[in-house]
Amino acid sequence: MKKISRILSFLLLTVGFYFVFSNEVQASSRDTLIVAQGADATSLDPQDSNDQPSSRVSIQIYDRLVEQSNDTSISPSLAESWEQPDNLTTIFKLREGVKFHNGEELKSSDVKFTLERMMASAKVRHIVEAISSVEAPDDYTVVIKTEKPFGALLNHLSHTAASIVNEKAVNEAGDTYGQNPVGTGPYKFVSWRSGDRVTLEAFPEYFKGAPEIKNLIIRNISENSVRAITLETGEVQIAYDLDPLDLVRVREDDRFVVLQAPSYSMTYLGFNTQKAPYNNIKFRQAIASAIDLEIIVEAVYEGDATVANTLIAPGVFGHNSDLKPRPRDIEKAKALLAEAGITATVNCKMWVNDNKIRQDIAVILQDQLREIGVNMTIETIEWGTFLEGTERGDHEMFILGWGTVTGDGDYGLFPVLHSSTHGGGGNRSFYTNPKVDELVENARNTVDQTERRALYAQVQEIAHEELPSVPIAFTTNNVGLANNVEGFILSPAGHHRIYGVKFKN
Repeated sequence: MKKISRILSFLLLTVGFYFVFSNEVQASSRDTLIVAQGADATSLDPQDSNDQPSSRVSIQIYDRLVEQSNDTSISPSLAESWEQPDNLTTIFKLREGVKFHNGEELKSSDVKFTLERMMASAKVRHIVEAISSVEAPDDYTVVIKTEKPFGALLNHLSHTAASIVNEKAVNEAGDTYGQNPVGTGPYKFVSWRSGDRVTLEAFPEYFKGAPEIKNLIIRNISENSVRAITLETGEVQIAYDLDPLDLVRVREDDRFVVLQAPSYSMTYLGFNTQKAPYNNIKFRQAIASAIDLEIIVEAVYEGDATVANTLIAPGVFGHNSDLKPRPRDIEKAKALLAEAGITATVNCKMWVNDNKIRQDIAVILQDQLREIGVNMTIETIEWGTFLEGTERGDHEMFILGWGTVTGDGDYGLFPVLHSSTHGGGGNRSFYTNPKVDELVENARNTVDQTERRALYAQVQEIAHEELPSVPIAFTTNNVGLANNVEGFILSPAGHHRIYGVKFKN
């Protein structure tokens, strides 16, 4: 029945899209590439946003001191070299002659301004919290000092939130900078039609060479099936994150190419642990014991994900492969509810954003939890409102994803578990455990990788027991491409770069 409904929707929408968008399709050219993703950016200020839709746009506009390859190795970017004379000091030498989109030359003062701005941001300061000072002794030298050794420093400086901004541009734009970004990246900002699209154009003075594609449009198409249809009708040439059924259809059409690969991302069910009954560990354990993760992953992802056993994916440094997903056990769940002192029916609310995968997960959870006397109401919240509400702690339960985009366990565990990151910092469960704080701090403050791995294993064991959130699935990245597009490379972080993409001759 589900497949029949999806096929009917596809046929109806295809007809509608043909008439609505035929003029736009005809107007497209080899100078313009249109990409579709599932949500709009919230801000194009990298120090004021940390969500994937925003990062997928900002990665095109900005560069960082260093970049991370798909194998997690670190390579030069705006910094052409660096040295670490001791465990607390890293000295970066900047490339000379790099231009911002406003014509300003990149200077060390811009890097200092960016990192200090990042250190002051409630949303992203946890990424560079280890940094104690940033100095700019001359125009092309940056000296970063940490209070303690920090083994993941370079990984964190490759994060999109560490994208280097132009001091003059930020000061001139003031509160509107997030809608008027200026970077050094391959594409410069043109316009943003809120809720619809961001338009960018190639930056001819890009230090790595001008992009092949002159115009880049990143569309917001929240409905997954519609995103697939726009690919099939030619309205877009690249579509991110297609539904499993759509993937099958697109893959079988020789006009398109489907790319799939493991990601660093994890989808999870979160609890607001500052509200009753979610502040009761036994209640959270009861919820986890009532969930059949195998059914969720099979029914919703249809082979496009694997059941998650912990908070960080297998490809991330520090992943604990010894932990096992909790098996479904209804009797155990009911016993845990009794231990939590809950004898009556529980009415609760689940927040999801306008993401079909998460909505489908919520419907299955709703059905499974009903068996233990937990009646869950599902509320679909607009993406920006969802983020703001979970930052404030307005929610009860929620479904969200977390991508360990640095490839290092610090970023997968510190933001979502440390008590200093409640809300917008990543810990939307508002979880607090002094022992976990100590462990992730100790792991952060050593360069001994064996010791770090052991500390992260302990952290994951505690989280597996106390369940501030229930890991559901390790997801894969998938992208559908028109077959005349080449040079596209999937990023395990999900922040796919368009630089290097072109149309085939």
